[in-house]
Amino acid sequence: MPKRVLIVDDNPHMSTLLCEMLEVFDYKAVRAGDGNQALQELEKGEFSMVITDMRMPNMSGMELLREVKARHPRLPVVLISGYSVTEMESHVGDVKPDGFLGKPLMMSDIERLLNTLL
Repeated sequence: MPKRVLIVDDNPHMSTLLCEMLEVFDYKAVRAGDGNQALQELEKGEFSMVITDMRMPNMSGMELLREVKARHPRLPVVLISGYSVTEMESHVGDVKPDGFLGKPLMMSDIERLLNTLL
């Protein structure tokens, strides 16, 4: 059975692209349009990783990161942003993500992340 990755992004084009990229590496992607929907998905089934956009309505990627780590401390959470990794790291508070992905998304970055975290 393929490993499942939860993709959280309010932009359907971005989440579709990421889902297709993950399928190349034999991962099943499940999409959520915001943090609240993501938390509901996490209650319904098991996931190997969460990949979330930083900027979303209702709940930011950082807020989702805190919620996921509080409920599922061992679940890897990766943040996506159009800003530089250095800039993203400066916005990260007490709870650290397990990785960062910059936009535009590159297959090599996703492969490295999957190999490193899973």
